[in-house]
This record gives sequence, C-alpha cells and structure tokens, in this order.
Amino acid sequence: MERDAADVLREALALSPEIRAALIDSLIGSLDQTVDAGAEEAWREEIFRRLQQIDSGAIPLVPWDEARRRLRSRLEQ
Repeated sequence: MERDAADVLREALALSPEIRAALIDSLIGSLDQTVDAGAEEAWREEIFRRLQQIDSGAIPLVPWDEARRRLRSRLEQ
C-alpha cells in the first residue's frame, strides 16, 4: 500500500531537526544519478582553503546581523 506524500511529510516534520536534516541529506543523495568523482575532493580543498584564509585573518568575518542587513538591502534594490 502506497502512502500519501502529505502523510509522509507530516510525519517527517514531527521529527527532531537533526533527524530531519539527515533525512533531507539522504533524499537529496538519492536524486544524484551521476556522481562527479572529483567534486567531493574539490569541495574539500575549497573548504580547507577558506578555513586557512579565516584562520590567518586574510578574510574578515561579518557578523550574521550585518550579513543579513546587506542581503536585505540587495534584495530591496
């Protein structure tokens, strides 16, 4: 017997945020039909490079309130 998508969604929304995040990750992963073998490594290298920039002070961090203000300002233009 196939379950109604609305019932599945309602049950999923009742889960904890951590379980929902894991479920989302699994669902998105199930949609990937082709896998770029180098993509994961490229992302790992990019994340490492950005962390090095942050740790060295080369990149100034922006508080969330300021980043949100800037984003809203761009959207209003």
